[in-house]
Amino acid sequence: MPRLKICGITDGDFAAEAERLGADYLGFVFAEGSPRRVDAGQVRAIVARLAGKARKVGVYARFPDLAEARSLGLDVIQLHFKATMDEVAKVRAAGFECWALAGGAVADALLFDSSHGDGETRLRPVPCRRILAGKISPENFAAACAAGVDVVDVNSSLETAPGVKSLALLRRLFAQRTDAFSPRSIPD
Repeated sequence: MPRLKICGITDGDFAAEAERLGADYLGFVFAEGSPRRVDAGQVRAIVARLAGKARKVGVYARFPDLAEARSLGLDVIQLHFKATMDEVAKVRAAGFECWALAGGAVADALLFDSSHGDGETRLRPVPCRRILAGKISPENFAAACAAGVDVVDVNSSLETAPGVKSLALLRRLFAQRTDAFSPRSIPD
């Protein structure tokens, strides 16, 4: 079964609960203009509340400051744009796992995001792991898990307003998991 990424984290209580419930990845959006945008100070405060069980993903709409990402304790850099091979190589050389938006260079994992609106939403065979994102909710979560992907990425369906996550919706999502989709540890 796929691993679970809860993305668009802006609140320490929500992040701690997502980790406690068994999220494999917690995503922090650094993209300008996003209602889920966080800055380095917010991420440091949130990360300080975590137990260290979930891997931390920095989501960037342009190439990130890799030194800052390292100082935040991020494990994965998600390039939410059509990255070049050079950009993917720089992220990897800095010691991060690299996820990139489908349609760009091949990375450690490719993100197929129906919310991106560029037509790159059809799952297709690729020589790396596949991540499914966009419009995944507690109601269609089981179908997303059955799509044959490696990671299911849930974000805005867990909100009561743009950028405002709901603990009740988070718990509802976890209640939808099948027994086969149980939390597991992630190798270092």
